[in-house]
Formats: sequence, C-alpha cells, structure tokens
Amino acid sequence: MVIIAGCLIVRDNKILMVKEAKKKCYGQWSFPAGHVDENELITEAAIREVYEETGCKVKLTGVLPISTVIQENEETAILVKFTADIIDENIKFDTKEILDVKWLELAEVKNMSEKELRGWDTSVQLIKDFEENKIYSLDIFNNKKYVR
Repeated sequence: MVIIAGCLIVRDNKILMVKEAKKKCYGQWSFPAGHVDENELITEAAIREVYEETGCKVKLTGVLPISTVIQENEETAILVKFTADIIDENIKFDTKEILDVKWLELAEVKNMSEKELRGWDTSVQLIKDFEENKIYSLDIFNNKKYVR
C-alpha cells in the first residue's frame, strides 16, 4: 500500500496543474502530488510535493475526501488531497519529472479527456468535491510524530 499526498490549489477560478514527464503518464495533466516518504507526515508530504513539482510554497487550508485507488499493478493507493493557498509563487520544475506547470481554467480541466487528465475519475471527483465545498478541517490530522 502507498499513500499519495497532494494539493488542489485554486485561485481566480484556475487550478495549478502539472504536466507529467513520467513514462506511465507522459503528457497528462495532474494535481501536484506524490508518495509520502517514510517518517514523513502526510501534511509535510503534500507541501513538499507541491514545492518539488511547481517551485511554489503553499499553506494547507483543508482536506478533501480521501480516496482509495486500486492501481494497475493491483497495489492499493490511498489518496489524500488538500486544498492550499500559494504563499510564494516561484514556478520552477525539474524537466525530467514535469513537462510544464500552468494555471488552467477550472472548466478546461473538468472537460479534459481520460487521455489528457491523469487519474481522470478521481481527478474529476476531486474537483466535484471542491465545488460542493466538501473541504474538511486540518484538525483531523494529529501532526505529531510518535516514535516507538
């Protein structure tokens, strides 16, 4: 099982999106997100992934409904997507990982095909949840690391 953390960043009816350079999803648009590392809080991972993929620093503002995805290799992925605000917009990215970073119109993203939008079904649901204001408090996360 893997845990994926990422952010939905909306400003002026536009979403900050990344265009993937990875072979399995080459050229598809996606929300900035990635794997939670060992010994890393989910909230830290979301902030780190946005920074690594876009160069932008963010502040988490809420969390959207959590999704479970059975991947092609039959591995289970838990997707935790946060809402966030940009606190420092300095778009830069590693071209080996990301082809482009852009603010795209919300309507444009909602109308993308399965070939254009990575994880089309979960991505469309994420936008729907956002539009329906299914945004929950960050207080549900106990951001303390327990060491045993």
